[in-house]
Amino acid sequence: MNRLLLCTIVSMCALGLAACASTQGGAGYGAAPGPQPTQKIFERDAAYIAYVERTARMRGIDVRWVNPPVKRVARNGDSEAQ
Repeated sequence: MNRLLLCTIVSMCALGLAACASTQGGAGYGAAPGPQPTQKIFERDAAYIAYVERTARMRGIDVRWVNPPVKRVARNGDSEAQ
């Protein structure tokens, strides 16, 4: 049983090392840098926050945001053009 376990561990290590060694062939190559596409940034979702707080106020509930909701906003990658 110990011999089988030892063979299994050694073969898994050898396979793991072989897999890591084979991924470095093209890892350093990438596309040439070009114009940045639109970036997605996160902003607070003010409309949703206002809706929830208004509804809570009508029901007599106090809302405290621990993690306020956010939404993705697309921004142009060229900051120099502005």
